[in-house]
Amino acid sequence: MAQTEVLPATTKPRVGRTGDPCVMVIFGFSGDLTRRKLIPALYNLASQQLLSREFAVIGVGRTPMSDDDARKKVTEDFKQFATGPIDPDLWDWFVRRISYVSGNFDDPATYDKLKETLAKVDQEHNSHGNYFFYLATAPNFFGDIVERVSKVGLMKEENGHWRRVIIEKPFGHDLDSAKALNQHLLKVASECQIYRIDHYLGKETVQNILALRFANGIFEPIWNRRYIDHVQISVAETVGVEKRGSYYDGAGALRDMVPNHIMQLITLTAMEPPISFEANAVRDEQAKILHAIQPFSAEDVLSKTVRGQYGDGVMDGQRVPAYRSEEGVPPDSRTETFVAMRLLIDNWRWAGVPFYLRTGKRLPGRSTHIVIQFRRAPFMLFRETQVENMMPNQLVLHIQPEEGISLRFAAKTPGPTMQLGEVNMDFAYADYFGVTPSTGYERLLHDCMIGDATLFQRADMVEAGWSIVNPVLDVWKALPPRNFPNYPAGTWGPREADELMERDGRRWRNFEK
Repeated sequence: MAQTEVLPATTKPRVGRTGDPCVMVIFGFSGDLTRRKLIPALYNLASQQLLSREFAVIGVGRTPMSDDDARKKVTEDFKQFATGPIDPDLWDWFVRRISYVSGNFDDPATYDKLKETLAKVDQEHNSHGNYFFYLATAPNFFGDIVERVSKVGLMKEENGHWRRVIIEKPFGHDLDSAKALNQHLLKVASECQIYRIDHYLGKETVQNILALRFANGIFEPIWNRRYIDHVQISVAETVGVEKRGSYYDGAGALRDMVPNHIMQLITLTAMEPPISFEANAVRDEQAKILHAIQPFSAEDVLSKTVRGQYGDGVMDGQRVPAYRSEEGVPPDSRTETFVAMRLLIDNWRWAGVPFYLRTGKRLPGRSTHIVIQFRRAPFMLFRETQVENMMPNQLVLHIQPEEGISLRFAAKTPGPTMQLGEVNMDFAYADYFGVTPSTGYERLLHDCMIGDATLFQRADMVEAGWSIVNPVLDVWKALPPRNFPNYPAGTWGPREADELMERDGRRWRNFEK
């Protein structure tokens, strides 16, 4: 057995538990996700001493390559996508742990070769028989890959070692396909072995929602329908579909963002305090919120949801094409690039408090944020002031691009009369805690290595998320849009999205560049 190799001395002090000894197998090793996110994330974990010294990577892909070829390719890619300075000694330590298996995902011989390579790598790097399989592939391969991995005995846990599989979204394309995928996976793996990844949950501010709510006595007492008027959740993107036109046209904004990313943000914002931060305790409370969201009737879909598709427009002084002119998109496409919805949660804490959500492409600013708007204070005291100009208190959780929290409240302006002005108190993570190089995947990969599934979705959560949006998909399919495109690129979506809130006497909070 090979002697354990020590990490280079230039790594940063460790904060947290080191990952278990293990081998990470990446299906889809030659793809964009691996080079842009996974390899940089693993390197960042190594630099923070959160990667075990007894760690290795095996890439699986259709491109024929030797181990040396794979290492050269990874090194060239890493120079482009590293999130910070590269330590040559640490990179050399890391890249020597990479092996490669070529083959088709539907060929049984590929899995025989993988089993042989795993045995060899396990012995060389003393990884204790712990393996996890990352499926960075097209969704149609998910069930078959896990089944074939299981057939050669690589999902079997015995003698104290563990086996896990990480699956990227999308988890199905509707409720029926999500159920079918879960059934397929659970035939060959147990729920505790399946890690359904949502990279939004790797964001520091998303994780900090729980700390903000439950570690601070000033917030939890007012986090309910008595004090909160409504909640807004926005995931705005400035980019169009880029080179993903053919994929995106089969998905659309609703499928791509709402049942996964946005539902996760809703559950973390609305959930009851869990009895602990153990994975299932947290996910139990999240699941309760998903089941408490009022289902949409066909009439609700028409009155409480909005869809849009961007036309051409001007962004940053440059003319950009309409969605229907993007590469891979049909000229008469009915696929939505914008969604807005009004949801209600039927439980004691949130009864009557609307949750407004929206997501879209080609919007004026790239911003993911959660706005908690509080009820207005009684204005009787301030009747001599311009109270109609005063905005309600808002707590804003900024998730990307700059992570932080801001609080808006009223204060007296200087002068002899009682006049009120707005004050914003801002907290930015970078200012207080510095900037740690991150891809958003570090926490999630590390959690899988230590067996913490808190930030990963369970089968019941996936299906509950789809059950909320399925009625919307059905109505939108039955009633094709007549007015697409209905918002110019560079604007905040169709007019109907503003009207969705204006009917309730409210308005969106926008954050532009």
